[in-house]
Amino acid sequence: MLKRALPALMLLFLFACDKDVPPTAAPEPGLLNLPETPYEYAGLELPAHLSVNVLMGPGQNAATDNDNTPADNPITNAGATLGRVLFYDQKLSANGTVSCASCHQQEKGFSDDAVLSTGFNGGQTRRHSMSLINATWYGRGRFFWDERAATLEEQVLMPFQDPVEMGLSLAELVGIIEEQAYYPALFDAAFGTTTITPELVAKALAQFVRSMASTQSRYDEGRAQVNSPTTAFPNFTESENNGKRIFFQPVPLGGGSCIGCHSTEAFINPDNGPTNNGLDAASTTDLGVFEAINNPNFLGAFKVPSLKSIALTAPYMHDGRFSTLEEVVAHYNAGIQPHPNLGTALKGPDGEPIRLNLSEEEQADLVNFLKTLTDTELAQDVKFSNPFL
Repeated sequence: MLKRALPALMLLFLFACDKDVPPTAAPEPGLLNLPETPYEYAGLELPAHLSVNVLMGPGQNAATDNDNTPADNPITNAGATLGRVLFYDQKLSANGTVSCASCHQQEKGFSDDAVLSTGFNGGQTRRHSMSLINATWYGRGRFFWDERAATLEEQVLMPFQDPVEMGLSLAELVGIIEEQAYYPALFDAAFGTTTITPELVAKALAQFVRSMASTQSRYDEGRAQVNSPTTAFPNFTESENNGKRIFFQPVPLGGGSCIGCHSTEAFINPDNGPTNNGLDAASTTDLGVFEAINNPNFLGAFKVPSLKSIALTAPYMHDGRFSTLEEVVAHYNAGIQPHPNLGTALKGPDGEPIRLNLSEEEQADLVNFLKTLTDTELAQDVKFSNPFL
């Protein structure tokens, strides 16, 4: 059905290129540039290390075991294509100036390089923009730093309704979508109807976000050549391999036990959920997940994002307090604070915050390893790029 509809979309493009338009004039903004055959989003071929687990310990399983895709919203090529258009459409904000992609930029790991993102009217968001990479493999299925959204389908509608971010009601959102000539064909191709509802908007956006799976970093390339993530990778430098050793090795053996919180080879925390990582000794202005889920164990705890493409997503933490990976590693090496809800993995046998006591060289090695998680292909893939001219 999308094939039948796309000629009409292409007419919009051709109109902008009419012979009466001066050759040097830029195309009219806001026109779609979609391929006649949709890009492939469904049925991604995954490397074995994401579907077969060899890691030991709590929270370690195959990334695919934690897929939060609901049965009634599998990824389809037409659905994710519609989601891509919705994701980048700036018209879907109160004054037509921002889109989902304004705060989740492809080349920045679907995050934002600002500490706090800027909304439609110049206001700032409360927390740093979290990367969307590998969202599909967060088994708890909850979203935002404070996990206030129970599902991804629920999460994707919230920024539209936020008074700082996009400033719309759901009725206004649907009304704006209905006014755009390119949406009926896209909705028909994705869901077999031209009737636009918030539920279908949510499904399309969730499909697009879930398709942002990272599989082509240097880590993935090296991992495909060995049987275990703890084996030296042939495509890594000595420093990168040593950093990888520190990442996976338990603290008592001279490592950092980083895999304890960034578990599975999607480097997320699917089972253990939110945690407190000792940024502060007490939670005062931001109570974390406790604000959404009234459980005292969640006071000062936050969702753990995937580390894939972490080198692209600076600044770091929910409040963007760290500008570099070096600062992040220094925190875990010697700066963890004794918060009452400090994560168990970050406590020593005496219950006090661990001190890794890594040398400067070892800290640099760990940073070098983290940089191997960068998925350059995902950051450049046209199917995740802005479809508007």
